[in-house]
Amino acid sequence: MKFEVESDREMVVLLNEAKQTIEAEIGKVIIGQKEIVHQLLIGVFCKAHCLVEGVPGLAKTLLIRTLAQILDLDYKRIQFTPDLMPSDITGTDVIEEDPHTKQRNFKFIKGPLFGNIILADEINRTPPKTQAALLQAMQEYTVSAGGKTYELDLPFFVLATQNPIEQEGTYPLPEAQLDRFMFNLFIDYPTYEEEQAIIKATTTTQKVELKSVLDGEDIIKLQNIVRKVPISDHVVKYAVDLVRATRPGKDNNIDFVKQYVSWGGGPRAAQYLVLGAKANAILRGDYNVSCKDIQAVAFPTLVHRIAINFAAEAEGVTKRELIQKLISTVEEPKN
Repeated sequence: MKFEVESDREMVVLLNEAKQTIEAEIGKVIIGQKEIVHQLLIGVFCKAHCLVEGVPGLAKTLLIRTLAQILDLDYKRIQFTPDLMPSDITGTDVIEEDPHTKQRNFKFIKGPLFGNIILADEINRTPPKTQAALLQAMQEYTVSAGGKTYELDLPFFVLATQNPIEQEGTYPLPEAQLDRFMFNLFIDYPTYEEEQAIIKATTTTQKVELKSVLDGEDIIKLQNIVRKVPISDHVVKYAVDLVRATRPGKDNNIDFVKQYVSWGGGPRAAQYLVLGAKANAILRGDYNVSCKDIQAVAFPTLVHRIAINFAAEAEGVTKRELIQKLISTVEEPKN
């Protein structure tokens, strides 16, 4: 599929068609989880990374692998373990001998980070040194090895998973790395009807054929389209107001934030709120970005950028409750 966009209306139509086709293809394999699929697509079209959390067995890995197939991208899966070294993911220099001259030279063998969609499975099980190598790729789209720096091919996404219940032998992600993820998505248990459908579909010999919808060139074009979407000043102001309201500083007059929050989101949170709102607007078929689009992406954007304190934990106050309260407290600016 090749996109040649001539008008704003055509822009919205093309992105909408692509989204619907992708969701239909994913639906052949993944039953339910429509909101998670929608948010993953927002991340892809915003050129951003996503962290997916959920208990084992909820098809986190299958969802990401299916998305890579449909997008016709180079997919690499890295199983993060406590003994994983940086060179295991970036690549390493090996000595190669020329069969004719017998001269020996170093040759760089690329690691699994050299792909388009990187599934970082159980990312919190690997040591900080290896997480730092991944952070460079996420932040700068480069890999350093043997004193040299190598550019990564675009598009490049890290879609990472972690289990929230098994914390023994894990290394919590540093705040700098968490902040590099646009969204922190939580996959919940399926409904009763969905679970029945999953069991029926996965206990037969029937194989599902998936067709690719977009390639790398298409995705880069669509990413540029999202950034070109105009947004009014009052919507930008709302995104900034919402993020600043998460910070329990002296300028903040919201009592529950001062009472329960240790620290809040930085400027990158507002950037991702605006980008996510742009993508959300056109993925629902509208070229007009509203404050409702900011609210639609607020939870996955802010949940990993807010740290709650002991008082919140002692009283059972969750981040979801705080974000919902913030949305109802921070007023939408006038046009």
